[in-house]
Parts: sequence; C-alpha cells; structure tokens
Amino acid sequence: MLDLDDLRLVRALDACGSLAAAARELDLTPPALSMRLKRLEQRLGVGLVVRGARGTAFTDEGLRLRDEAASLLRALEAVPERVAGPARAMAGSLRIVAPFGFGRRHVAPLLASFRGLHPAVVASLTLSEWPLADAAGMDVVIHVGAVRDMAWIGHPLAPNDRLLCASPAYVRRRGMPAHPSELALHDCLCLRENGEDVTRWRFLPSAAAPGDRDAGHAADGAARRSLQVRVRPGLSSNDGEVICDWALRGLGIMVRSEWEVAPLLRAGRLVPVLPQWRLDDAPVLALVPSRLGASARLQAFLAHARQALQPVPWRVRKGPASP
Repeated sequence: MLDLDDLRLVRALDACGSLAAAARELDLTPPALSMRLKRLEQRLGVGLVVRGARGTAFTDEGLRLRDEAASLLRALEAVPERVAGPARAMAGSLRIVAPFGFGRRHVAPLLASFRGLHPAVVASLTLSEWPLADAAGMDVVIHVGAVRDMAWIGHPLAPNDRLLCASPAYVRRRGMPAHPSELALHDCLCLRENGEDVTRWRFLPSAAAPGDRDAGHAADGAARRSLQVRVRPGLSSNDGEVICDWALRGLGIMVRSEWEVAPLLRAGRLVPVLPQWRLDDAPVLALVPSRLGASARLQAFLAHARQALQPVPWRVRKGPASP
C-alpha cells in the first residue's frame, strides 16, 4: 500500500536527481530518506532507483512509478481548488519546464509577469536540454518543434520557422550553395538534441527552385516533394549557443530556430542560405498532460503566454538579403 509520503518521495527524487537533494527538499536527513526508499522498494518487491557517481537514476519500474506518482499527486493537489471553487482558483503551484535558450529569453520574463498578475501562484521554472525527458511532475512543458509523444496535449503559443543560415564571411569564402545537394561540399554545424538524427536535413521548396531539375514540373507537384540531405558535420554540439557562435565566426552553415537567429539576420551578422527552400517548421507549444484537467491557473498561464508572444517577437522582416 502506497501513501502520499511515498508519492512525494518519488517526485522529489525525480526533481532533485540525488538522495541528498531529495532529502533537503523533503526536510529529511539522507539516512532517513534512504530508509524510506528501501522500505518502499521492499513493499513493492522491485528496485526503483540505482545510485551512481552523478546521482540517482530510475529503473524501468521506478519510471513507471514516477509517472503514476506525478499523475496522482496532480489530481490530489487539484482537489482543494475544485472544492473551493473560484476563491482558490488562482492559488497554488505551477511547475514549468522549458528549453535553456528559449526559456531564458522568453519564458522567464513572461512567467515573471504572470506571477505579478497572480501573486498567490507559486511558480517554478526548470530549464532543460530535453524538456520532455524532464516532464514528470510538471504542469506545463514548453516545447519548440514537432511532438511525437501523443500522451501530451499541445497548445500553440507562436509560429517559429527553422532557418538555414551562415555568416557573410563564410559565404564570401565558400560561396552560396544553389541546391541542398551541394551542402555535402560545405562545412555544416549540427545541434544534437532530443535524440534526433541531426545529420539529415529535410527540405521542401518554397517555390520552384532555380536550376532545380524538378522546377519545370511544378504543375504536377514534383517540385513540392521533400528532399532529404545527409550532411557531414565538421563541428557538432548539444548547445545551440555554441552552434550559433561557430556560425558567426564563419565556421559553417547551421539550422537554427527563427526565434534565435532573427535579430542576427536583421543585423546582417547572418545571411539566409537556400532561401528558396524551407525546412520543417518548429512551432512553440505548451504541452500539458492529457490526463490532467486544466486548472484555472493553468488556463490563465496559457492565455498569458499566448498574449506575451503576440505579435510574434522574432518574426524576420521579409526582404532581399545578400552576403
């Protein structure tokens, strides 16, 4: 039989990543927390966590319990709000996880302004390399790009394109590719994120591409077919700011989100590459668990986030650009 303390222990382990940090979160001593964890594992008959030099990691059984604990605690913690009605609707906790770069630049300011409007809400923002991987126990996941996990309900916040760009110095030195296939001859910079195949770039013509062998057949739809190109990155990183810095230094061509590179394009520090082709877009979404009924504070936050991102702050002004 599990009780609330067991569920909170599992949530704390997930949020903190180590026994010592979880013990501080729960106001326990590390030996007391270890004993509680051991007793929980004995009652369930399975190991829940493994201990390593970098902290704790959940076993498969622990991951299943983590997800169940997060769902049950959210439901239980919402009971007072549902019982009390509007009087407590805008009080309580709001836990948000977001990507590092976008979280710093856009989510942190809008969360601060949201709490200014609703001071009874206790808000927490976690920045993560992979927000969906750190989503357990969270009320909202801010995600940039397509979502493959159908366990989440997506609320669009703002459009965001993915753009191919390079520095003017790189284009002067290496030339501007005329077709995606020519990227194999160029230095490409790849961002490793979300476990995706970062060396395969998918293109779709925005219009009939000059010089493209399918351009003369636009009427039958050939020019609208997607084209996937395998690039061989000379440099790659799991940090988007590093990739952008390399591109600014003229070290290669990169794919980055419009929200990040729009100011650099407007300032002329970067130029678009293959503008007649487009990449899959990467809309900004707020994801909420499908099993969680939307509380008043969650609905208010989603509305505030949409308003804060309108008009879209990173929209690149259309117009010709040259290296």
